[in-house]
Amino acid sequence: MIVIESWHNVSEIDVRQYRCGYCDKEVTSNRGYFAGGIMEGIWLCPLGHPTFFDRLGNQYPSPVFGRSVASIPSGQVNDLYEEARRCMSVRAYTSAVLACRKLLMNIAVDKGAPPGKSFMEYVDYLSINNYVPPDGKEWVDHIREKGNDATHEILLMCKEDAEDLIEFTEMLLKLVYEFPARVKFRQASP
Repeated sequence: MIVIESWHNVSEIDVRQYRCGYCDKEVTSNRGYFAGGIMEGIWLCPLGHPTFFDRLGNQYPSPVFGRSVASIPSGQVNDLYEEARRCMSVRAYTSAVLACRKLLMNIAVDKGAPPGKSFMEYVDYLSINNYVPPDGKEWVDHIREKGNDATHEILLMCKEDAEDLIEFTEMLLKLVYEFPARVKFRQASP
């Protein structure tokens, strides 16, 4: 882990509050390197992670988009979801959309669908096995359709497309993993 003391010639600079793109925490810092311009410089979060702000206030790396989902077993589903979220921090919107599409397959296989099936069979598996709520089929189809556009067409996805798909995927993951685990925990508690 990098700590501020490992950075050389760190200065006290203007106080800045931001969400760190590394540790994903809201931080306040007045330590770093000031470049001149209007608020242009590098701020170090309390853990020592460097964040650059340009003259327009753009942050690099940006914070990851969306929220982590509890109770996803470690492995491909969680790793792929976190990858989609991190894609947003580097403005890789098409990659985020493709990762959300692929997540539908991974969730289906994690929940018992046999590997090697067609993409549509995985989407149907989620629906038939009640992992998608009745009114949720429409947004799962939206993930599928946008993902298909990104896969099969010469199109780049925009920020809004990627944000929608990550939010829809987050909700699906909460329904499939987090909420059932929460209920089991509550039932097991005296």
